[in-house]
Amino acid sequence: MAGMAEQNLGTDSPVIETARPETAATATASVKTPQVPDRPALEGLEEKLGAAWTQEQVYRFEEDTERSAVYSIDTPPPTASGSLHVGHMFSYTQTDVLARFQRMRGKNVFYPLGWDDNGLPTERRVQNYYGVRCDPSKPYIPDYTPPSSPAKNQRDWDVISRPNFIELCEKLTVEDEKVFEDLFSRLGLSVDWTQTYRTIDDSTRAISQRAFIRDVQNGHAYTALAPTLWDVTFRTAVAQAELEAKERPGAYHRYPFFTGQGEKVFIETTRPELLPSCVALVAHPEDARYQHLFGTTVTSPLFDVAVEVKAHQLADPEKGSGVAMICTFGDMTDVTWWRELQLPTRTVVGRDGRLSRETPEWISSEQGRAHYEQLAGKTVHSAKEAVVELLREAGLLDGEPEKITHAVHFYEKGDKPLEVVTSRQWYIRNGGRDADRREALLRRGAEIDWHPAFMRSRYENWVEGLNGDWLISRQRFFGVPIPVWYPLDAEGEPDYDRPILPDEAQLPVDPTTDVAPGYEESQRGQAGGFVGEADVLDTWATSSLTPHIAGRWSHDDEFFAKVFPFDLRPQGHDIIRTWLFSSVVRAHTLNDSAPWTDAAISGWILDPDRKKMSKSKGNVVVPDDVLEQFGSDAVRYWAASAKLGADTAYEVAQMKIGRRLAIKLLNASKFALNLGVTEEHIVTRGEDADVLAEPLDRALIAELREVVEQATHAFEAYDYARALQRVESFFWRFTDDYVELVKDRAYGARGDEAQASVRAALATTLDAVLRLFAPVLPFATDEVWRWWREGSVHRAAWPSAEALESVHGNPAILPSVAEVLAGLRRAKSEAKVKQRTEVLSARVTGPNEALSHVEAALGDIRAATRSRALELVGQGETVHELTVTEVELAEPEQG
Repeated sequence: MAGMAEQNLGTDSPVIETARPETAATATASVKTPQVPDRPALEGLEEKLGAAWTQEQVYRFEEDTERSAVYSIDTPPPTASGSLHVGHMFSYTQTDVLARFQRMRGKNVFYPLGWDDNGLPTERRVQNYYGVRCDPSKPYIPDYTPPSSPAKNQRDWDVISRPNFIELCEKLTVEDEKVFEDLFSRLGLSVDWTQTYRTIDDSTRAISQRAFIRDVQNGHAYTALAPTLWDVTFRTAVAQAELEAKERPGAYHRYPFFTGQGEKVFIETTRPELLPSCVALVAHPEDARYQHLFGTTVTSPLFDVAVEVKAHQLADPEKGSGVAMICTFGDMTDVTWWRELQLPTRTVVGRDGRLSRETPEWISSEQGRAHYEQLAGKTVHSAKEAVVELLREAGLLDGEPEKITHAVHFYEKGDKPLEVVTSRQWYIRNGGRDADRREALLRRGAEIDWHPAFMRSRYENWVEGLNGDWLISRQRFFGVPIPVWYPLDAEGEPDYDRPILPDEAQLPVDPTTDVAPGYEESQRGQAGGFVGEADVLDTWATSSLTPHIAGRWSHDDEFFAKVFPFDLRPQGHDIIRTWLFSSVVRAHTLNDSAPWTDAAISGWILDPDRKKMSKSKGNVVVPDDVLEQFGSDAVRYWAASAKLGADTAYEVAQMKIGRRLAIKLLNASKFALNLGVTEEHIVTRGEDADVLAEPLDRALIAELREVVEQATHAFEAYDYARALQRVESFFWRFTDDYVELVKDRAYGARGDEAQASVRAALATTLDAVLRLFAPVLPFATDEVWRWWREGSVHRAAWPSAEALESVHGNPAILPSVAEVLAGLRRAKSEAKVKQRTEVLSARVTGPNEALSHVEAALGDIRAATRSRALELVGQGETVHELTVTEVELAEPEQG
């Protein structure tokens, strides 16, 4: 095959660098004449196109629809009382990319956004912003005006009623939400802003209360007096899902209990301050050291209280002395022992985190009562120091405390270790104490398609590890009131076994201000009357209903049927145990269904040290600065380059690449459109394919067809990152190689047929590439689209590989040709001459098949590289690469 082809390009052949052909001649009455700016730029696109999308209602959900046409998204409602950081831009962009793809696939996308504005974060922000504190006992003040500036000392803050406090919460959250909406709009989220909701407005309160009432009526919710995890700072109960384990220093303290015969039974504990609340000692039933003590009693040091020695499988023979002190309550293991061994309750730690000021009745000895008086009213920390000193003074402390570091449970928003106190709370059954329900919720998890798939195991591990039902009551102010009253007996004590529920038509209600059905206000708090529940629902108890809230459950059944079960729940992996699981629990009991078909789980954003970004660590990046510096498309590119579930570093370099890509898209489009390319040149039908007369053009469209097919499959599998990677790779080959190769033909240097062929290839490729990039780069793509097409690219259809099947080309041609192009460019660079320098001759060697690709586009190669003679030398299939050698260059041009 040596000498396969040798052609000459005369020195008088034109090489046109720039041209601006007239486009009017190619336009028709039905085809828009391209209007291309002289200097395309990204600056200003967010504001301009954002306004256009709003005016044109590009993202509006059409309510007159069928369920089969809908793609519904249960979008995470951000906490409006917080502040946005790049992590929000990261995860919300990934959701938006999926929403835009589904819309272009013809789906009627229901993409609402809510604001999670009830709960503790809002309370704290309002307190600090206005300088106020809430006291439910205070009377309501009409037209209350907070201080113009908050007092520096919290003791000087205004103390206001709960209704006044709630009014301030609602006022401030509305202002915060507007800031969030503006930023999300700038980011290009294709949210339908007519479908927003708040987790504290009247509609949401009614839905949340209705769901609670139905769970109570169907036996899924109940109230109980039980040991409860308690945050002493916020004075509220805490659910298992809100726990955060933190490593803290501690110490083991070793001291003895005494048998009736004077034998010492040593225990080792990190919580000696709970010695007054000891109810038993426990050891493993097979621990030979203590089997003779099981069923007998021992006496506690200092307080002289007799307690029984019990056997239980949870006792660890290898831990400490092998015998443990059960107190009510030091931790949740104490609770388990207390419940299963049916032990008495001896509580000394109160809701304020201090030991009871009254000496407990079970401490009856004179010495024991004297010792307890030295602890009464002390904080847990101070009481621990006092007990240790008492033990040391009595000679009971065996050695000095052994210092350790151990995991201690905290409320995720708190800064003090949790206590376990006995209190009356409301619970929803979640399988923590019911094996059948647990299995049912595991099956619900299996009904959901997880992206990535391994995230399902996190759900399952959480469900299988539950040790109690979901505690949903909170002792706070700004939340959805628990819609319950209790009748008072003749002594004025609440009858918790006969809660009074409102009629659903009354909702929403506030039992602290509304009157219980069948009573009058004068009977509130009176014997024989009623009392309202003062607690509010945990914020997750309402947020778990976001599909119901957005879908108008229970007050617009027709609409709800059009969107539920939702198609997608996007969220972070850190709240699988809270938001995702709680939503499954509620849909299971309320709808006998999983709440969505698919769950897309985002990863975390990491700082340069690979640590999670969080406000508490002070390592977050503010979105406004990033968007101002790089533009929205660049930030979206960075977010969409990361796969679902992948923790991703904050990378400015990636945003720079995204910005460069968006700018290149503008400039490459300008080039194509200034060649006279119009919508009329797009190949969309079988007969149109005949215009593609050149092998290189057909090769480009053949590769484009593969790209469309691969990107579509990737998106359908929720792998938008793979789709972006494939499209981007093709785009750079298109701009850096193909466009450079066909400039000669594009300007008409090789005749009308060759020019028509390249115009068809350019138009078809530009049309598809804009659609393919649209989910990730909404601003740059829509800007270009409007230069030469009507409407918005975001209302255009996703490109179809089938539409290009009539183009018969070899997609391998362009990569082979690009290798030769690169080789000739490299030879000129190494010779330190300009790229327009002529190539007098060169040899191209390689496998026969690859050389056949080069021969098919030899005219384009010669024109692009100004080559007079290129010799193609085949070497069978013994080599695998094309090589350009023996390059002879013309003398460099002077001047």
